Amino acid sequence: MTRRERVIASLNHQETGIIPYSCDFTEQERKNMCLYSKDDQFSRDWNMYMHYTQYCGWPTEQKGKPEHFLDDYGVQWNRSGVDKDIGVIENPLFPDPDEPFHYTLPVLDENRLRKEYQDMLATREDKFCMGGIGFSMFERSWSLMGMENLLIRMLTDPEGLEVLYDQLCDYNLKIIDIALEYDIDGMLFGDDWGQQRGTIMGPDHWRRFIKPRMKRMYDRVHSKGKYVFQHSCGDCREILDDLVEIGLDCYQTFQPEIYNIAEIKKTYGDRLSFWGGISTQHLLVQATPEKVREETIRTLRIMGKNGGYIAAPTHAVPFDVPPENIYAMMDVFLHQERYL
Repeated sequence: MTRRERVIASLNHQETGIIPYSCDFTEQERKNMCLYSKDDQFSRDWNMYMHYTQYCGWPTEQKGKPEHFLDDYGVQWNRSGVDKDIGVIENPLFPDPDEPFHYTLPVLDENRLRKEYQDMLATREDKFCMGGIGFSMFERSWSLMGMENLLIRMLTDPEGLEVLYDQLCDYNLKIIDIALEYDIDGMLFGDDWGQQRGTIMGPDHWRRFIKPRMKRMYDRVHSKGKYVFQHSCGDCREILDDLVEIGLDCYQTFQPEIYNIAEIKKTYGDRLSFWGGISTQHLLVQATPEKVREETIRTLRIMGKNGGYIAAPTHAVPFDVPPENIYAMMDVFLHQERYL
């Protein structure tokens, strides 16, 4: 069974023997791992199963402003602070929630997008291969306005936001259509909706503004027989049934601080697959390697039953995770026949 075949079997809720796995790193943590291992290719023998490229607006560093990046949407990101991976917004484009706004989306650089897909496919080997759109809907809107201003507008200018979300959806569909011309297996949509308890905007606003547009995008992917993945950090329990309803195949992040993994597996295990489950919030940051190994074994035993699971950290591994803990987790991933 190839890596791609094993992922597909798992997504179809079939036992796969070896549970597919992946591990991504922030740039800071990747540098830490290279220094620790004294090897710039430290992960080359880890045989990861997932291979993807993700359109996020292509931030470009500004001349004369180190660690400041301007994306295609006109948003400037400051990476000079603690968050050097994504950064924080320097100035929202529409900071006043009481003022009307008119926004024209950027012209998509189709040649650059196609090159990214060509480069990805040239290095796919036998992995499960995906396209993706980061900041796909809610995150894109708050990056333009600021989080608080956007939430206010949901109450004061819902019709104006409906127009923006339709524009964003149409723009994303252009990206999806280009992606689906290539030999990929699915699409990953990034859009953080959850906080530590509940959704940021509440389920009613999510259902009005986000759900119908995500359904259009999911439907477009499914029309070509591909799988749909959704990344969202935080607590999405209020809307998991909605996501199943509109056709989500696999939910990514799946934080054990938020979800009782055994309960969620029992409730959704035959309807939804999960990707993640190894905590970057507490376990990988704070625990000993022995505890990391123990908890990774427990998670894989629960989540891997009857397929429907891709083992991974809950997020790209941040800079404060000790490399020893990464190696402990990967030891379990790589030697499942010994531990499970």
